[in-house]
Amino acid sequence: MDTPQNTALLRALTELPGPLPTSGVIHVVIRHTDRFTVVGNDLAQHPGLSTTAVGFAVRIQSLPQGAEVGIKALAARFPEGEKLIAAALRELEAHGYLQRARERLPNGRIVTRTVFCNQPAALLRPRTEPAQQLPPAVREILAPLPVQAPAPERDLAPPPGPAPDSVPPPATTPPYTAPMPEPQPTTPPFVPLVPPPTAPKPPPRPLPQPHEPTPQLHRAATALLADLRRHTPQFTLSEDDIHRLAPAVAAWLERGAHPDTIRRTLTTDPPQPLRHPAKFLRHRLTALLPARLPEAHELAAPPTRPRVTVTPFQTCDGCERAFRSPIPGSCRDCRTTHAQPARTAA
Repeated sequence: MDTPQNTALLRALTELPGPLPTSGVIHVVIRHTDRFTVVGNDLAQHPGLSTTAVGFAVRIQSLPQGAEVGIKALAARFPEGEKLIAAALRELEAHGYLQRARERLPNGRIVTRTVFCNQPAALLRPRTEPAQQLPPAVREILAPLPVQAPAPERDLAPPPGPAPDSVPPPATTPPYTAPMPEPQPTTPPFVPLVPPPTAPKPPPRPLPQPHEPTPQLHRAATALLADLRRHTPQFTLSEDDIHRLAPAVAAWLERGAHPDTIRRTLTTDPPQPLRHPAKFLRHRLTALLPARLPEAHELAAPPTRPRVTVTPFQTCDGCERAFRSPIPGSCRDCRTTHAQPARTAA
């Protein structure tokens, strides 16, 4: 059977003016009347941008004002993954098409402002329009760039020969002085949200180890890891993986975690598809390690301080002065005064 032909396309080719090229692409240009975006050749044919970056630049340029263009927002809108989108956005940032800056709002909240420019090279050219007439968001970005002042008009020189008396001499005009730019508010330094691929990665956290490793703990840990595939076939581990992850499971068992709890924590909601089950289990065994159970003496109430007995005040029956005593009576002076006559009488 012959290859099916698009009759509408063939009819459009016959209507193109001039001879058609013998090789290469043939453009059939139909003018858009709605839902179109103008894309410059400096972006479409940029030699330093990958095809993925150019494609996301066109997609971002076609979105309306205020649309979310973060990594997760683009991943939810388009079929590409987050890593590919992050790499494309880094390329656009490196070539000036995309700029992301953090800004503090009057209410104290910090937001990320994203600005896309379809011609970043044009921002470096001299501009004649004052920056005060631009929108505030664009004015802050264009503030560091110089503004070219219009050249002063030259006075026309008089023709050679004596000047007639009726013609007054040309008035001299002062040179044009460019207006002083208004001080722009200082913006916080730009902090990239996605680290570059060459940024040093933090060292991985060590695998948990039991405080007192015993043969019983090791046997129970290896049995639990080997039994995971019976409940979830995705977690089929090799003997080397089981031997490597057994100390971490033993640390969980040593801290009082039940085997069913460990199995449910390790195998619930895994990523799809699960390419490296051993690495996934290592991450969960390290990041979700339960806290150590407290000992019995740690749960006991702290000892209370001994209560200090305060001797109350009493009023003396003789002189009515206040004195400290557990029982009512007389003060020391009154007791001494009454005791002296008794000894004298004796």
